[in-house]
Amino acid sequence: MKTKSFSNNFYLLLISLVSAMGGLLFGYDWVVIGGAKPFYEIFFAIENSPGMQGWVMGSAILGCLIGVTIAGSLSDKYGRKPLMIIAAITFTVSAIGTGAVNDLNWFIFYRIFGGIGIGIASNLSPMYIAEVSPSHVRGKFVSINQLTIVLGILAAQFVNWLIAEPVVPGENILETWNGQMGWRWMFWAEVVPSALFFILIFFIPESPRWLATKLQYGKAENILSHIGGKEYAKKEIESIKTVISATKEKLNIRMLFQSKIPGILLIGIVIAAFQQWCGLNVVFNYAQEIFAAAGYGVSDILFNIVVTGVTNVIFTFVGMYTVDKLGRRSLMLFGASGLAIIYIIMGICYYLNITGMAVLIMVVLAIACYAMTLAPVTWVVLSEIFPNRIRGMAMAVSTFSLWVACFVLTYTFPLLNSGLGAYGTFWLYGIICILGFVFIKIKLPETKGKSLESIEKELTS
Repeated sequence: MKTKSFSNNFYLLLISLVSAMGGLLFGYDWVVIGGAKPFYEIFFAIENSPGMQGWVMGSAILGCLIGVTIAGSLSDKYGRKPLMIIAAITFTVSAIGTGAVNDLNWFIFYRIFGGIGIGIASNLSPMYIAEVSPSHVRGKFVSINQLTIVLGILAAQFVNWLIAEPVVPGENILETWNGQMGWRWMFWAEVVPSALFFILIFFIPESPRWLATKLQYGKAENILSHIGGKEYAKKEIESIKTVISATKEKLNIRMLFQSKIPGILLIGIVIAAFQQWCGLNVVFNYAQEIFAAAGYGVSDILFNIVVTGVTNVIFTFVGMYTVDKLGRRSLMLFGASGLAIIYIIMGICYYLNITGMAVLIMVVLAIACYAMTLAPVTWVVLSEIFPNRIRGMAMAVSTFSLWVACFVLTYTFPLLNSGLGAYGTFWLYGIICILGFVFIKIKLPETKGKSLESIEKELTS
């Protein structure tokens, strides 16, 4: 019996890891541009054009919005696997194209194209894992997607560091290997994991819950048997049938506005936006500016970025361990309140011109708090709270909200930092965290240990 249980868990882990490779590519593609930035900007002669620099950095978000838009309805119609295959192809083509071009417009085109892959992967990978995972371990397994995202971020930081040759003060970067080829290889390195993702997707099953919505109960039950055994499979299929039989209406976007669905959708939209507007991601996007304002030099900044990346990975493991023990709601409340306190202290440090180690410690604490709470748990909650039949569409709307919020955060940070100063900016993020705490306290139910079907009944009844 134990051998059978181990076999089931191993199978679940394998298919979850394959799906979560979409998260790894999401993280890598999102961060790799930061290491290439000092070199491609000089290559394309935009080092003195802040507007164009911002457009190049943010162009991938446009692709994300496109990817999220197509992922929801298409995955509900054609299945989760075909869309993940499209994401893998998109990542591969984007990685090759971005590194190969000599024209800025084509560079931006491939960044947008890669963003489409990010949008699809950020929507489908956690949703697929939620749909194949038993309720008692679902939080832990969906959190694997966040783990692979932070591993992708760390991999990009590490690859960038390995590829870039030391910069000699005063040298013409355009004439160096970094300026001509180094930044290209940073993007090309993504081809290896994206090609592997493409191959491995063919070896995992389609989502059993999606198959069930298409009345393919035999296939769905067979997959669930591999995951949790025959008794588990029969129980899950009966539960799914009960929910499906109560919803005979043909899948349509109008279903998002019926009964109690708008209220559930509002929870998803706000939580997704809050994960970005809590402000932590500016630490990764604008690490150079944040640490420079704290008095660090270039070499120290590069070291600090690695420190933040390692912290991100370590505390994601903590989040994975606690999400099924402490619950989703309690972790999100802890994350919102913890970040609010840390931001207030960070603002005080900047306001009083306290620099150096004090700011680094606060940044590391903020990343630790975020990595074990809001970062992974948001994806867990979004993958759980929506009814089976419209999960793809509803997840897409929430993920669209997340990427719009990400764009607003990324675009406004330089403006806020200039207008309010570093202290005012982090105090503003602290206020947002307090508001997020209040919303979660009032609106978000606990979903720990409940099947997707029981969650659906609870939220829609």
